[in-house]
Amino acid sequence: GSVLDATLIDPANAQTAPSEAIDTSRVVEMELGNAASAVTIIEYSSFTCPHCARFNQAVYPALKAAYIDTNLVRYIKREVYFDAPGLWAGLVARCGGPMRYFGIAEILYAEQAQWAHNADTGVVADNLRRIGRRAGMNDDTLNACLTDRDMATAMMEVYRTGALEFDIRGTPSFVINGTTHSNLSFAEFQAILDPLLGR
Repeated sequence: GSVLDATLIDPANAQTAPSEAIDTSRVVEMELGNAASAVTIIEYSSFTCPHCARFNQAVYPALKAAYIDTNLVRYIKREVYFDAPGLWAGLVARCGGPMRYFGIAEILYAEQAQWAHNADTGVVADNLRRIGRRAGMNDDTLNACLTDRDMATAMMEVYRTGALEFDIRGTPSFVINGTTHSNLSFAEFQAILDPLLGR
């Protein structure tokens, strides 16, 4: 049978342990670019959010080419979990480790309409497994990641503390050197980043 039954991890009914009891050490930062840069961008986005998919398709490629691939900035991607499918997608994206994470994220956004929007959670989970298999993981690995309650709890705790710290109210949001911005166009990114980079 499917691992996704009533016990499946859902942010809405997650066991809330005291924060200090939650080990978040396994939730590694997923980052690109120059770790030593004076400019850090933190993207807060949900894999099930259409605005996030649009950003990923329309703005992110230009931002990546101009600022991340050129090692001008440090770019950190953090997930937001509004719903269970968004959390499961985060578990699958992280399942292959940092090397596969950004590639899986690209697929999740590009194909969001195909995998995410189904009332049947079993179908959503199967869709996510298919994406994971395309990224080179097998079902045993994926099922272990999808049912890893400790990891899911830790991921939600990291999201919760970050959202509080930076006042994340919607997605996508961008924290640039500690200042939170809602969705930005490439031109808006340039206007913020270039002065910070002394350009």
